[in-house]
Amino acid sequence: MKIVFMGTPAFAVPSLRMLLDEGYNVVAVVTQPDRPQGRKKVLMPTPVKEVALEQGIPVLQPQRMRSPEAVAELAAYKPDLIVTAAYGQILPKDVLELPANGCVNVHGSLLPQYRGGAPIQRCIINGETETGITLMYMAEGLDTGDMIAQVKIQIDEEDTSGTLFEKLSIAGAALLKEQMPRLDNGRLEAEVQDEQKASYAPNLKREDEKIDWNASTRDIYNQIRGLVPFSGAFTLWNDEVFKAWASRKTDKASKEVDPGTVLQLTDQGIEVKTGDASLWLTRIQPSGKKQMEAAEFVRGNTMTPGTVLG
Repeated sequence: MKIVFMGTPAFAVPSLRMLLDEGYNVVAVVTQPDRPQGRKKVLMPTPVKEVALEQGIPVLQPQRMRSPEAVAELAAYKPDLIVTAAYGQILPKDVLELPANGCVNVHGSLLPQYRGGAPIQRCIINGETETGITLMYMAEGLDTGDMIAQVKIQIDEEDTSGTLFEKLSIAGAALLKEQMPRLDNGRLEAEVQDEQKASYAPNLKREDEKIDWNASTRDIYNQIRGLVPFSGAFTLWNDEVFKAWASRKTDKASKEVDPGTVLQLTDQGIEVKTGDASLWLTRIQPSGKKQMEAAEFVRGNTMTPGTVLG
């Protein structure tokens, strides 16, 4: 069986490596174009491309998978099965109809909940305690295809998007490994998604990253860990961006001051009033500086109790 694998970030790497380790015939890899990274804007290959090059597998990097040229280039490999994991582009009908055994996707949620591009981050931001992986056939809609199998994963109180990405990437590879012998035999009967239970996880925007200090301590705590290690959550101090990379909840009643007011600065960090209690910022990043422990910032800063963060 000729397999084309489509994926881009580190999340997809365990699934690709599993296929290779198990001896499946991966004839090509499709991934997003190289992007400039860092201050020097150096073009860097995607994690999936790095694995493919290491294994000597041909790599396709179309700007638009919908273009006739991209479809034709992919069709030349005559895939029997296409496997995707966080590829990053919606596949057109012409691609979905190429392989006789279908296109299957390793999706990072328990569908039909959290369809879309940011299911892992949104699960944490929304305070979910459970998520999982859905192996599904791809359809023209956004994560609407029939479901082949699922596995559930617990979200721990200390999980960030980074740690949950890692858990789910490993779980996704394991679920794919379990189902590959069945997929090798042609299209399977699969479960239609219940549209009444569908919810969406759109890609994060700048407004999703700004802390609203009127929110509850738990909601702000979840927001911060849901944005780690990617963008980080932010507030404003002296009209400049002040990022929060880690925090600790409290449930104590705090002073009758406006939410966003700094209550104290100690070797534990920076305690800030929230809508219902307070929150300790324990790892931060002032504008123009690197991330640091809040205790380090406290020792050499001009922030004082009573400062209002916005």
